[in-house]
Amino acid sequence: MFRSLRFFNYRIWFLGALVSNIGTWMQRTAQDWLVYDILTEQDAAAMGIVMALQLGPQLLLAPWAGLIADTYNRRKVLLLTQVSMAALGLGLGVLVLSGHAQLWHVYAFALALGMVSAVDAPARQSFVSEVVGEADLPNAVALNSASFNGARMVGPAVAGLLTVAVGPGWVFLINTFTFAAMVLALLKMRSGELRTLPKAAPGKGRIREGLRYVKYRPDLIMVLLAIFIVGTFGLNFAVYIAAMARTEFGQDAGVFGLLNSVMAIGSVAGALLSARRAKPRLRFIFGAAGAFGLACLLAASAPTLLWFAVSLVPVGLFALTLMTSANAYVQTTTTPVMRGRVMALYFAIFMGGTPIGAPLVGWVSNSFGPRWSLGVAAASGLITAVIGFVWAWRAYHLRIHYDRTLPRRLHLTSRETEQDPNLL
Repeated sequence: MFRSLRFFNYRIWFLGALVSNIGTWMQRTAQDWLVYDILTEQDAAAMGIVMALQLGPQLLLAPWAGLIADTYNRRKVLLLTQVSMAALGLGLGVLVLSGHAQLWHVYAFALALGMVSAVDAPARQSFVSEVVGEADLPNAVALNSASFNGARMVGPAVAGLLTVAVGPGWVFLINTFTFAAMVLALLKMRSGELRTLPKAAPGKGRIREGLRYVKYRPDLIMVLLAIFIVGTFGLNFAVYIAAMARTEFGQDAGVFGLLNSVMAIGSVAGALLSARRAKPRLRFIFGAAGAFGLACLLAASAPTLLWFAVSLVPVGLFALTLMTSANAYVQTTTTPVMRGRVMALYFAIFMGGTPIGAPLVGWVSNSFGPRWSLGVAAASGLITAVIGFVWAWRAYHLRIHYDRTLPRRLHLTSRETEQDPNLL
């Protein structure tokens, strides 16, 4: 499960990312509550706009961000983006502490952070393949998710308490200093132990080349479609949890942070289970999507705050199984020279749907109630599962057969390869 940690460079990368991720989750939680309960009167739609501004640049800048990751030194690109994000956190913290913060200021900082993050994401994801070998890449991707969501157990809870005690401005300042851990990790890496991967050749048409590569990979297209549907309409956790905590159950920022941490328990479990698998498969992606939809239905029907908190554990578990499996599948099945561009497209589709989904889900919450917004998330997971399995059934000519001589009597096989029961 932890085999990637045997590499020195990955160990310090993992530790640096863990500290930085804690700060990131602290800022996200404080920013959400700042918008939802301080700068507005519990306006879920305003939260959706912030999410759209912060994640929308992933869609618009993806082609150029992916080309940057495939062309330039990814380590240097990451140093630049990490310092830039630290500066933005500092600026927002000073503005809030000075008492001059308005809603449009948060919108502006969210947009700026989104632009920097759009460049950071493909470089960060594809840089992992320089730190570990191809055989260990799925494990490293899963451990990255475990780090991100392990931080989610700590960051929101601490941010919730600090937001109640001293206000969100101090949380933003603390996040600024956590970026130092990631910068230090990048500087301390042993350059001689980093893998040298091919870079994109200079010349015109390199962005179109990446799009053509995906065009002739129907399996990648289906994975991208899956993450678009669920990412757009299902993974707007800040909107759901804030609305349920405040509007449905009448709780404060402390409970909001705690609920985020509870969901992270399931998220970490999903990431660690993915780390045990030697190879990501399509069935994990589509199966997790369906299970995520059912878990969201359970959360939407929770009668009390306690049961809502309990239901968030499977929501986090299946959401992370889906995201980690999709991420690892795309990375491990893409040729290295295309990896940055394909991962940029992945994040553009994954995050870029938020400008559509987050405001829509916020509007549903405001108009019909928080439980209905969770119904939107449930529908996204179930629809994705149906689309995925129907496509796989037709594309791989699957069939089910019964064999009473084997312990597992029902088997799924393909006409193309009777010898590979794990095709999907």
